[in-house]
Amino acid sequence: MFQISRRQNLTENLAGYLFLAPTILILGTFVVLPILYAVFLSLHKVQLLGGIKYEFIGFRNFSRLVEDERVWIALKNTAEYVAIVVPCQTILALVLAVTLNSGIRGKNWWRILYFLPTVTSSAVLTLIFMWIYNTDGLLNDGLAFVGLPTYNWLGDPSVALKGIMIMNIWSTAPFYMVIYLAALQDIPQKLYEAAELDGANTWQQLIYVTIPLLKPVTFFVVAIGIIGTFQLFDQSYIFSGGTGGPNNATLTLVLLIYQAVFRNLQMGYAAAIAFLLAVVIITMTLIQRRLFGGEKM
Repeated sequence: MFQISRRQNLTENLAGYLFLAPTILILGTFVVLPILYAVFLSLHKVQLLGGIKYEFIGFRNFSRLVEDERVWIALKNTAEYVAIVVPCQTILALVLAVTLNSGIRGKNWWRILYFLPTVTSSAVLTLIFMWIYNTDGLLNDGLAFVGLPTYNWLGDPSVALKGIMIMNIWSTAPFYMVIYLAALQDIPQKLYEAAELDGANTWQQLIYVTIPLLKPVTFFVVAIGIIGTFQLFDQSYIFSGGTGGPNNATLTLVLLIYQAVFRNLQMGYAAAIAFLLAVVIITMTLIQRRLFGGEKM
């Protein structure tokens, strides 16, 4: 009897491992091995021309990060971008979701209209906004029409990154709006009816009913927003032609990784920058998890 039970357990375990094998193989091939290889690269100086050669240099790539002024500039630009874009896109997404969930006329058409930027190519949107941001483009024409100062959005270091921020807030908020819409429709209507019976107006219902119940969803939205914004690359690349200009104003950590690999052929140093980016993202996510109580999700 004991042998039969043992044989049955062995068969069940073997079947379980067979079912897990494809997932383990995929994760190992596309996640674990690349991470291990990145660790290997970060500890070596890699020569690509004339055959690939590896020279072990220890933590020299990481110590170089501290001394590289462009790393600090890229980190500052990226942090500024995240600090402004994530709150703005989250608030805008929530406002749009609450508005569309309130029963306004033609809400299905509004949903489609708002969601269009999300399904449009990022490169196409960037090129459109570069045309809008031109010195004699639509934005400056509009500012001049209402008597406001105009800017050189593409060439002025003080506003170049802000131009990318405006574009991405506008284009990414609809994606999070859909997530909030789904969450709003899951809130029981009887909670609003009870709040209304207690004398709560629409604003008080939003503050004391809707927002607290959306806390787990807000944690998800902010976490995804942080991860996405820290990986800003394509808009910055297209805006600056890959240089991070003007005057490093649009230089980001991911763009710096690209330059290290494809322009300077410094794969080891690029791997070190990538680990810096990973540490920053993980740290920010843990801080945000504590703030929003993500452990209760």
